[in-house]
Amino acid sequence: MGIRLGIIGVEDNLELMGSVASEYSEFTNSLFLHTRSEDVIDILESHQHDIDMWLFSGYTPYLIAKEWGKVEKPMFFVKYPGSSLYKTLYYALYQHNLNMNELSFDCFTPSELKQVFEELAVSFTSNHLKMYEGSAELLVKHHYELWKTGKTKAAVTCVWAVSNELKKMGVPVFRVTPTKSAIQTTLNLALRTNEMLLFKNKQIAVQMFEINNMFGLSKNMYSSDEIYNKEIGITQKLLIYSKKVQGSLKTVGPGRYVIFSTRGELSDITGNFTTVPDVEEIKQLSQQDITCGIGIGQSAYEAEINAGKALLHAKEYKNGAWMVFLDNKTINGPLGKPEKITYTYESKKYQAISERTLLSVATISKVDSILGKIGKSEITAHELGQHLQIMPRSARRILDQLLKNGFAKEIAEETPHPRGRPRKIYRVLL
Repeated sequence: MGIRLGIIGVEDNLELMGSVASEYSEFTNSLFLHTRSEDVIDILESHQHDIDMWLFSGYTPYLIAKEWGKVEKPMFFVKYPGSSLYKTLYYALYQHNLNMNELSFDCFTPSELKQVFEELAVSFTSNHLKMYEGSAELLVKHHYELWKTGKTKAAVTCVWAVSNELKKMGVPVFRVTPTKSAIQTTLNLALRTNEMLLFKNKQIAVQMFEINNMFGLSKNMYSSDEIYNKEIGITQKLLIYSKKVQGSLKTVGPGRYVIFSTRGELSDITGNFTTVPDVEEIKQLSQQDITCGIGIGQSAYEAEINAGKALLHAKEYKNGAWMVFLDNKTINGPLGKPEKITYTYESKKYQAISERTLLSVATISKVDSILGKIGKSEITAHELGQHLQIMPRSARRILDQLLKNGFAKEIAEETPHPRGRPRKIYRVLL
């Protein structure tokens, strides 16, 4: 079976996209018609498990899917290059005798329009251009107001819904549709992406497990036979689990185990590295506080080193945390936890800040990731400590170092409790 390609388009281009895609033997195509924004999400939700890649007829449905945020498969949209616009302008200029500056445009960038205008030896003005900002209604208003006030005589739009609405309002409109070559370019990109993913899924992945307080020696004393039986029990559970991820198990010391597998297998069982595997063996071991570091690498050695680094980061959190160290030097975790963040281990930007503040690159990256997650640059030491799973005084030291070196400002204070000490609010400027 080929790559299961889901094609989402509107009625004036879906048939063309399906026809071009059918020329590729690598794809097994499923066509989905959408007429409203809500249709896009309904289609994605209903067919997520039946499709390997998604192809959208344009940027608008692609953006809807991206903002929905629940699509885990690769997504592509057909771009509207100059050739698509030339075809539309031919009808407007030569068959309808319109002047270029009598037209309003949407969705193109100023540079794209400028290039087309220059090639046609026509002066360019961006006053009649509106970029797509997530609302077809705003595009309709843009074209209608220009036409109503006599500034333009017709609209050129890339959005099918905008074209339909303007026609209802009596505005002359020309719809830009994708060319066959643009569709072919996007399909070729999808094929290259699939090849990359196949290679990526075959990367070496290593899981390094550490059983915290393996035998509970602080509370109980065990005979050598009892300790041996406990080790055997843990090993048997991990052997069963390792078969589920097509891996091999190695014991590397008391309470520490390593499983060698592939990125694809671990990505599947962890939901693309977002959750702890929902399997019985891991649930049983979690009762003994199992901490895990996952490392990805081009070689077994690199993956094992990265797994060790991930384990160290996991141990910074409460027992039982799972962290992933990817081959692009980013760290993700704790898996399945609300405080989960993604931060980098190497960055020129963070390195420069690190040298001035003496904070580690990882710490600075964590702070930046947390700010991105909460969607603001203002934070207290108490909030930062909660996200980092550290004491507020430790978080305050981090913020004070940023403050001292010009990467933060004190902007206010808050008193969460009537008798409590006021908390400083910092604006972090990374």
